[in-house]
Order: sequence, then structure tokens, then C-alpha cells
Amino acid sequence: MELGVIGLGRMGQIVANRSLEAGHDVVAFDLSAEATAEAAAAGAEPADSVADLCDRLGSDKRIWLMVPAGDAVDATLADLEPHLDGEDVVVDGGNSHFEESVRRAEGTDAAYLDCGTSGGPASAEAGFSLMIGGPAWAYEEFVPVFDAVATGPDGHDRMGESGSGHYVKMVHNGVEYALMQAYGEGFELLADGRYDLDMESVARTWNNGAVIRSWLLELCEEAFREEGSDLGDVADHVAGGSTGTWTVQEALEQEVPVPIIYQALAERFDSRNEGRFSRRLANRLRYGFGRHEVARRDDA
Repeated sequence: MELGVIGLGRMGQIVANRSLEAGHDVVAFDLSAEATAEAAAAGAEPADSVADLCDRLGSDKRIWLMVPAGDAVDATLADLEPHLDGEDVVVDGGNSHFEESVRRAEGTDAAYLDCGTSGGPASAEAGFSLMIGGPAWAYEEFVPVFDAVATGPDGHDRMGESGSGHYVKMVHNGVEYALMQAYGEGFELLADGRYDLDMESVARTWNNGAVIRSWLLELCEEAFREEGSDLGDVADHVAGGSTGTWTVQEALEQEVPVPIIYQALAERFDSRNEGRFSRRLANRLRYGFGRHEVARRDDA
């Protein structure tokens, strides 16, 4: 396939690189000339504007957007609009709100696929998990690229109509909040409990055959190995929160009880006021899977 990639941050570069490695042709553009040059160095054909990218793609355009959710998506779609028709396909791979994705699908001439993307920069080698909503024919057109960008054929699927991909990713993130909170609370009890424990050893042992083994637990082991059992100067400040907030708002609207996800979200907000071990671990785990900056304590 010939693929256009707009937005070449950490995640966009991975989309471009994995597509190139699978033998697809990639035309790449970012507002940062440096990011575009990096993609070109990996083998992509650089474009100097959205219009230039569309000209280089020719007919039946297949375009993947990996730009920040919100206004940046709408601005990019506005730039694309004069160059698209009903035979073209656009993928939004960011963390857009599902209702915004429905609106964009209805207002875009091209077929619009909302693609929830999980795995973060740490999945550059293994591939992402992709949750996709939108027209079935457009999804099928993109399968060769989805196979390349995901962990393989089992790493992506069409969830349903427009909005469903970002809806599933929204709930995924709510579950992620709850899992991080559960690991954090367990390790906090161990840290403040009866025994002087090596947290890295605990995490490693749990992750080999135990019921609670997971990638997040692998990241716990990594955090303790690199920061120490007391997490060193990692601050009790957990950033993010928008997708978890959307999950709780949707649960209230649908009258579905999600007390654990809600409490994890509340703990995340409260972390901006006080200090707890569980939230310090959640802070460090966000670096593990997403390479988000680790807030540090000034008094450590």
C-alpha cells in the first residue's frame, strides 16, 4: 500500500516505521521539519505540507492521522478536505472522544476510521493493539497496514460503526487506571507492611506464573529495578485523566456502576495534592508504557 502519515511524534514515527518495515510506501508530513526529516531518514518520502502529501499520494488516498486529539484533528481535516473524496480513507489514531469521531465521520467526505491505539512508544518493536470503528470496506482496505502497525492480524479488529473504536479505547483506559491503582495499593501495603521486601523481586516473582501477571507488572519490576524499592525521587503526581473522566461520564450516562474505575480516577486527581506510594508507582508506570515524563520530588 501507499500510506500518508500526518503527525510524526513518538507514535506517528512508529506507524511510519512499522509500515515501511512491512514493505509499504509511506509519504510523511509533520509541522516539525526535524520530525519529517527523521521519517525520511527511515525511508519515507517527505512532504512539506498537507497539500503536498495529498499530491504525492495520488488517487485513492489512504491517510493516517497521529496528531493530538482535539483542535489539531479538526484543523488537519480542514486542510485535507479539498483533496479528499468518497473513495479515500482517513484514520484518526489519537485519543479522540468517540462522539467527536462520530461528528467527524459524518462531516468528512472520505471514509473515516476512528482507531484507538494502545501500547505506547514501548510497543515500537512488538506492535500496537488497534480498536477500529467505521465503514467495513474502509477497514478492509487498511488491513495490510493495520497488520503491519499492530502486533499482527490478532492485534486489530473492527469494533463496529463510527465511534466504536475510540469508545472501546476509552473504556480500555478506564480499566488501565483501575489496574494501575490496584498494583499501586498492593505494593504500598508491602512497602509499609511487616517485612523489609525487595519490590523488584516481588514483582518478578508475581509475574512468573501468578494469577496477576501482566505487562503492567513487568513495568512495575522495571520501575523498582531502575528507581529502587522506595521509588527514589519519583513524585506522587499522576498526570493524565481525560480518557478516564470520559469513561466515568459515560458510565453515569448509561447508569453502569464503575466504582473501581471512578476511585482510580479520583486518586489520580488527588495525587496533585498529597503524597502516596501507590500514586508514585502509577507515575512511574506511565513512563514505562508511554514514555511520559516522570515527575520528581524536590525533597528526595
